[in-house]
Amino acid sequence: MAQLAQLLRIRLASEQAKARQTISPTILPTISPQGSSGDGDLLTANGLSSQPLGATRGEFNSPSKSAPLVGTATLELADLPLHQQIVRFAQLAKGAGCQELKLLPLFLLRGVHVMEDIPWQVSLAQQKLGSEMVIHLLPHLGANPALVRLLRNQWAKLDGDAKILLSHGTSRPGVQEETGAVANQLGAVAADWSVQPSLWEQVSIIANSGAKRIAILAYFFFEGRITDAIAQMLLEIQQKFPQVQLNLGKPIGVSEALVDLIMDGIRQQ
Repeated sequence: MAQLAQLLRIRLASEQAKARQTISPTILPTISPQGSSGDGDLLTANGLSSQPLGATRGEFNSPSKSAPLVGTATLELADLPLHQQIVRFAQLAKGAGCQELKLLPLFLLRGVHVMEDIPWQVSLAQQKLGSEMVIHLLPHLGANPALVRLLRNQWAKLDGDAKILLSHGTSRPGVQEETGAVANQLGAVAADWSVQPSLWEQVSIIANSGAKRIAILAYFFFEGRITDAIAQMLLEIQQKFPQVQLNLGKPIGVSEALVDLIMDGIRQQ
């Protein structure tokens, strides 16, 4: 998260410099954290137990005239609840002259966290801040259709006769259909970690159909305890189906392509 936030600051600073060269000096670019119309950008994600402790506490760069104000916060595994992390960042942003805060959820699925938990935490933060800071809760990053292009690049690194897109899964109605649609665009079938259809089930179906190599893409942003557990499970599945080669790809990870998606997200009002 810290590395991703730093890449985003660099990108925002670059666009901010270009904007100053191309627009009237009386108009501030909307991505600028400086001035009365400036914004602060806050990325929020699930806590990852494999991250350094500092990455789960909410990290914010100090306000300056040269660096856009970007912070990170986590819904789980943090010292403070999310709404308090938001308030803390908002107070820092206010000191830098901001009146608005954009919060972009780094989540792939439209599950309970995105639809219920985060909006509730944002409402608590807004109540605490009152009119001194307006919080804009942006669509979660997984809602961006351009994400499929990034996933195609991930597939290119994997070898397989068949493909499985493995997500965390959720029991929230409609989400599995969305994941299935993404898998279809990638020429894959969908499997879920927490609900059906499971990875065991999909590997069994594909193996029994005669495939010799199965590529499995972890539909997660970052590595953590769940991706570690998936790798361990795959060892067990491999023992069950020794005739099939199982190739597990890495999560999306930090990249310039991911920063592109985030930039698309924070440009939204």
